[in-house]
Amino acid sequence: MSRFGDESPSSGPNQARYGSVYEPLKSINLLRQDGETLWDKLDKYYSAIKSTVLNYQSPTTGLFPIKTFAECNEAKVRDNLYCAASSWALALAYRRIDDDKGRTHELEHCAIKCMRGILYCYMRQADKVEQFKQDPSPSKCLHSVFNIHTGDEVLTYDIYCHLQIDSLSLFLLYLVEMISSGLQIIYNTDEVAFIQNLVFCVERAYRVPDFGMWERGSKYNNGSTELHSSSVGLAKAALEAINGFNLFGNQGCSWSVIFVDIDAHNRNRQTLCSLLPRESRSHNTDAALLPCISYPAFAVDDDALYNQTLDKIVRKLKGKYGFKRFLRDGYRTAREDKNRLFYKPAEIKLFDGIECEFPLFYIFMIIDGVFRGNSEQVKEYQILLEPVLFQSYEGHAVVPKYYYVPADFVEAEQKNHGSQKRFSSNSGRDGKLFLWGQSLYIIAKLLVDGLISPRDIDPVRRYVPPEDQRNVSMRYSNQGPLENDVVIHVALIAESQRLQVFLNTYGIQTQTPQQVEPIQIWPQQELVKAYRHLAANQKLGLSGRPERPVGCIGTSKIYRILGKTVVCYPIVFDLSDFYMSQDVMLLIDDIKNALQFIKQYWKMHGRPLFLVLIREDNIRGSRFNPVLDMLASFKQGNVGGVKVHVDRLQTLISGAVVEQLDFLRVHESEELPQFKSFEELELPKHSKVKRQTSTPNASDLEQQPEININDWKQTSTFEILQKLDDCSCLASQALLANLLLKREGPDFYTKEGTVMDLLERIYRRAGTRKLWSASFALFISNLFKFLKMHEVVYLSNSAGGNAEMTACIKRTFV
Repeated sequence: MSRFGDESPSSGPNQARYGSVYEPLKSINLLRQDGETLWDKLDKYYSAIKSTVLNYQSPTTGLFPIKTFAECNEAKVRDNLYCAASSWALALAYRRIDDDKGRTHELEHCAIKCMRGILYCYMRQADKVEQFKQDPSPSKCLHSVFNIHTGDEVLTYDIYCHLQIDSLSLFLLYLVEMISSGLQIIYNTDEVAFIQNLVFCVERAYRVPDFGMWERGSKYNNGSTELHSSSVGLAKAALEAINGFNLFGNQGCSWSVIFVDIDAHNRNRQTLCSLLPRESRSHNTDAALLPCISYPAFAVDDDALYNQTLDKIVRKLKGKYGFKRFLRDGYRTAREDKNRLFYKPAEIKLFDGIECEFPLFYIFMIIDGVFRGNSEQVKEYQILLEPVLFQSYEGHAVVPKYYYVPADFVEAEQKNHGSQKRFSSNSGRDGKLFLWGQSLYIIAKLLVDGLISPRDIDPVRRYVPPEDQRNVSMRYSNQGPLENDVVIHVALIAESQRLQVFLNTYGIQTQTPQQVEPIQIWPQQELVKAYRHLAANQKLGLSGRPERPVGCIGTSKIYRILGKTVVCYPIVFDLSDFYMSQDVMLLIDDIKNALQFIKQYWKMHGRPLFLVLIREDNIRGSRFNPVLDMLASFKQGNVGGVKVHVDRLQTLISGAVVEQLDFLRVHESEELPQFKSFEELELPKHSKVKRQTSTPNASDLEQQPEININDWKQTSTFEILQKLDDCSCLASQALLANLLLKREGPDFYTKEGTVMDLLERIYRRAGTRKLWSASFALFISNLFKFLKMHEVVYLSNSAGGNAEMTACIKRTFV
């Protein structure tokens, strides 16, 4: 009995009609416009990628080496990602063929194996992820180089600069792109939790200086880190792509969805726009910006800023053989001392005009031209690229890593830039390959030849042409240049029923917390408490989301938590975290600034919901008229140039954005967290709001405590409680309550509740009567134990020039 496939092609005329693993369908033999069949064309690329890229993939980890010659056991994350992308891109091209001889499966799984190899290496460093979340320093970051066969860490922090946020962001971006195309890369909840924790690390790219794409940090290569536009841009792109993304693809459920802090995303956006067109403080421009502003990140929303940045790169870095990485770059030049990791002061002047040129960036420009439909740019850089390429023994194009000026030609080159011939590096000739360049070249050729489209390798639509931007539905849209005339929905919440009645006499319609039930109103700290359970994983030693405050965009959404509908008021109304809210004029300014910020950066479908929390303290004395004016402007529908619509919370909720926090239900066996909603102020019935005509500043004598705190340090707790009952001086009460807090803890019960409740009451009374010393002493006693000394300077500067506040802050800390 013959086996399937043993027959020769001549055994029957109908044999090829059905196709097999060995015989492609006849449809692929149709001639294309250039006279070559689709199968033959793809077969050439398959041969090229097997010969120049995939032959070097580790059979154990799936990683690719930095060098293809000698005994190189090191694999860099960034290079590996582009190798995986090239295999994935060719697999997408093979999907157009019905019978592809198994090549689609092979190429897809080569990419999957590489991505999972990187994930494996990362997950072995879960302890570093946890440390980096708390302290983002270069000595606690994930490694960027691994052993190609075992995935072990190589190169210590002392001899290699591992902190490269751009490579971590690029991993997240390609992960989303590949899963969106149908690949299955993430397998279980542990991996989902780990990826979520990587997102926590990337969210703060805007405030974490790193070593950048070139692993050198400062341009002067002295071991110092900088804030790089390329790193922030890739982080921004990764956060936009992965927000709300299901890592299990179409087969996923609610607990495999990734959450992103949208306020952190907007800080990255703002930081990127303020840094560009520069790369960093020391880099005027840099070729590392090309993958940031173009493929694969497309991080810049503003076309004018994109053109300005690209023009600067081309004008300053373009050469005959490629692009310089940056000006006065000494990498692999004849004058660089290869025995030293860092340069001496002012040494970079030696490299002026002899920087190596990298053909790799010609390829980036070709891909950029394809995405933007600029055929002239594509043709220009194809012409420039062709003479600097070599051919392998099999006839495949080989991309040199760089071209350098030999030592004998250095002086002549520095006298007349561009006058001397350059020679290629070892990587790119004699069978020695630069895999990053090879991979990107294959992607570019597939795009230019029309075998894949930009939409194929960008399924999440990172790049959207201007004419199509309004038709794209994304959770974060990159529609920055478009006019954003959003109307902000506002709900006015009164602290008590008697305050509601009082405001009603002035025509201001409000609601109390009881009247909006079953909707719950939370302070943002409770939302932080809920997010603390996101991606917590005991097996990996991961604690979940760090306790970072939720910004005004995050509080403009509605949350579904454990079957409850929750809205949060912004942090500016939070007395415990924002002590300056005692100054009502500053509070009004902050409300206007928050509304302006939301109007400018709200990019989601649905209306933002802004809660205005009105407390009785806000209308006492001279504070009443400014607050009434602000509430009147809300009623008129315009606050500082921002369109608002005021209505009942139950009415506004239908048009808002709803965030489902389903991760709290993943483990039914675990004890669910308890949350405390904002409660209505309980007051005697038929009581009225007493509004003084003015609230004078407290005299210096009134602000001085009646007691000497040193005399009470040795007394019993009972005596301190008795003194608290008898004492009417708030400054003295503040000192005694602070003493109780240190001695008995925050949960110790007094006649007015716990010590923390007592502190908050004294704090609010002191703020109302403008007793700044008592008020701020209380605040700092609760908060400053969490602050470092440099943050005291910030608080002192935030005191708005008030000498009393500044002196009190410094005295209390000391």
